[in-house]
Amino acid sequence: MTDCGCEKARRDLEEYLRDEVCKTKHSDITEHLDNCPGCRDEALVARTLTDVLARACKETAPEELRAQVLAKLREAHPAH
Repeated sequence: MTDCGCEKARRDLEEYLRDEVCKTKHSDITEHLDNCPGCRDEALVARTLTDVLARACKETAPEELRAQVLAKLREAHPAH
């Protein structure tokens, strides 16, 4: 059985989701995702995870938690 493009699409999926592939490759992957439910589902999961992580990275820790972490780091590494 030959690969229908899934292996290539999955290999480049992360770059595709971040718009880091060339236009030719982008259109190839888009076409593949349009026609392959399995890869489309995998892309949806990856995009959702990427979006959730991006939102989480924008949030700041509460000041009390931040102070506790810094205190523990200073205890562990008093020379710094």
